[in-house]
Amino acid sequence: MTRIHRIAAIGGDGVGPEVTSATLEVLEKVAQLDGGVSFEVDSFDWGSDYYRRTGRMMPEDGVDTLRPYDAILFGAVGDRDIPDHITLWDLRLAICQGLDQYANVRPTRLLPGMRGPLRVELGEQIDWVIVRENSEGEYSGVGGRAHSGLPLELAMDIAVFTREGIQRIARFACELASRRPRKTLTIVTKSNAQRHGMVLWDEVCKSVSSEYPELEVKWMLVDAMAASMVTSPSDHDTILATNLHADILSDLASALTGSLGNGATANLNPEKQAPSMFEPIHGTAFDIVGKGVANPVGAFWSAVLMLEHLGEKKSAEILMSGIEEICATGPYTRDMGGQATTRDVTEELVRHFDKSG
Repeated sequence: MTRIHRIAAIGGDGVGPEVTSATLEVLEKVAQLDGGVSFEVDSFDWGSDYYRRTGRMMPEDGVDTLRPYDAILFGAVGDRDIPDHITLWDLRLAICQGLDQYANVRPTRLLPGMRGPLRVELGEQIDWVIVRENSEGEYSGVGGRAHSGLPLELAMDIAVFTREGIQRIARFACELASRRPRKTLTIVTKSNAQRHGMVLWDEVCKSVSSEYPELEVKWMLVDAMAASMVTSPSDHDTILATNLHADILSDLASALTGSLGNGATANLNPEKQAPSMFEPIHGTAFDIVGKGVANPVGAFWSAVLMLEHLGEKKSAEILMSGIEEICATGPYTRDMGGQATTRDVTEELVRHFDKSG
């Protein structure tokens, strides 16, 4: 019996629609090779153009519209003419928070054929999964502005840490680390300077991780962690950090493996009480919009994470194997040192599937 998964596709802004379209094409080919899975895709034109037409980034009932789907494929969001606090908060973050996608997961490794900025022997040591708390912390949205336009104008963003929020992301990270061969978890903090929220973070993470005696647990201040990822990448495996810290560290991680265009993200509701959302980390890439040269690898890899979350192990392995093949042999887009187009890379991946099928 064929397993049917309902997918909501939101291309969004910039190069998002380009890489999302390429990913949907590739997923259809993967479904053919698997033989036991198919996808029913509904596309939504939400984003900055929708905002220009309606005054909203998505309909008022957008989150509820997405709730019945099995997963969400997301492209990118952001616009030169619309403030980021509108585009981000009224679409991507509205979906993440509305569907309680509290675990952001970003795998990072040097794909075959890739060369990052590090010496080869260091780059080859990179094999990380960064777990980012995705619902509170520094991006909770709590704060405000007052006395606008006056000399004493003020603005505040308050980092929110709750015991329950920390517990659930710490447990998720511990469970993930326990399933990986090295069984190593690095917990990132800044409690030497942030003496309230981050101290609670430390206390709760320590309590939860103590329930996993099989894990080797390391602690690092976020600034030291950034340096260690560059100088001693083999010291780390699974990495747990707050919303802000992991956001920064995961971009560093992706850059160390050759290109932000290769980076993949899963925004998970681990209990599957609502759909999870999968997206490349590269953003809108205004400088290449409409040129057809965006790197689709990060979007393809995000689809692998989606397939894994949906329990489609065979399809995930088929797609990941294909990604590794085209990364090893090319063609390469500009960010990867080549001159290929998005279409070139997509067609080569489809050809690979046709040959292997």
